[in-house]
Formats: sequence, structure tokens, C-alpha cells
Amino acid sequence: MSGLFITVEGPDGAGKSTLVAALNQRLSEAITVPLVTTREPGGSDIAEKIRAVIIDPKNKKMDDRTEALLFAASRRQHIIETIQPALERGEVILCDRFVDSSIAYQGAGRKLGVDKVATLNQFATENLTPDLTLYLDVEAQVGLNRIGHKNSKRKKDRLEMEKVSFHNRVRDAYKTLLKDNPERIQYIDAAQASESVLADAWEIVQTKLQKHQLLK
Repeated sequence: MSGLFITVEGPDGAGKSTLVAALNQRLSEAITVPLVTTREPGGSDIAEKIRAVIIDPKNKKMDDRTEALLFAASRRQHIIETIQPALERGEVILCDRFVDSSIAYQGAGRKLGVDKVATLNQFATENLTPDLTLYLDVEAQVGLNRIGHKNSKRKKDRLEMEKVSFHNRVRDAYKTLLKDNPERIQYIDAAQASESVLADAWEIVQTKLQKHQLLK
């Protein structure tokens, strides 16, 4: 594979979607190859159908292991239908969440075990790993407050409705991933204004693009 795979991670309310939208615009204008902007769970027809099941607040009876398996299944289909073909074409992939999310949310948040969830996803991804991950860090309660404030008309999904203790475990797991993967995962303070978050992110992304000779 000759393309470049960039992911954006962080707790709920960190501003991932806002950053992905802004980076999508900048990348589209700055790179010499096509850009594919996508998300997880989802990113392909089948994967989006699985997403609908995962996040539906009505599915309160969903077992934690079932949830982890559904995320992995959605991810596998996303890779086969969207990510892998784009990378083989030499394109740039910008993805909102990937394996790190499952490790943080299901491994730590759901207490299924980080190693177990990582092993499950190694099978699903065949060890496909992003070239660069932007980690947006924000305190769990601050992130949840943002969701309630900015999207008051939007119903929270199943995971966003969890208690703050769940989200604290998620954030702690992300911090461990950051420590264990210093070359791949780059820290960004998401407590800043969105303009500052974008500036920090773009500086990191530009450096990666230059190394791969993908900038115009």
C-alpha cells in the first residue's frame, strides 16, 4: 500500500468531527492525490448499517462483547470496501476514529480488557495501522458538557449516554495509547479554541505530508 492513512481520535466532545471537517477542506486543497474522508463505525454501506445498530439508544440489551464484535465487524467491512482500495490507489485517507477507539471504549470503558480488544481488532484489520493519529485530549466531563450544549437538539447515542466514570476510563486508556505509541499518536490540547486545535493539527499533518511528498 502506498497511500497515507491518518486518523483522528479522542473522547466524546473533544471536537473530532469539527477538526475532520476543517482538515478535509485544507487537505483537499493542499495534496497532490485524491482524499477520502470517512468515519467509524461506518464508512461503507454495510458498515453504516452496523453503525446504526451500535449507536441506537433503544438497544439497551446489547451485550458488551457483542458491541465489541460489531465494532470489529464494521471496521473489517470499512477496510475492505473503502480504506484498503484507496490506500492501494495511493490516496490519502482521513478517518474519524479507528482501532484506538475500540481499545479505549470497549477495552477500558466497558472493562473487556485492552489486550483482548486489541487482539480482536488485529484479526479484523490484519494489523492495518494508521500512519498518523491525531489525539484530541479533553477532560471527560468537559467533553460531555460540550455535547449537551452544542447539540442540544441531537439525541445522544448509546455510548455518549454512559456515566462520566466510563468516559474517564476511556480517556485514561487514550493516555496510555499515547504513551505507548509516541511516533504514531500526536497529542493536541482540545480544550483550546477550535481554530487553535486546527492550527496545531495542520502543523503535524503538513510535516507528515512533506515526508511522503504529497503536498502541492
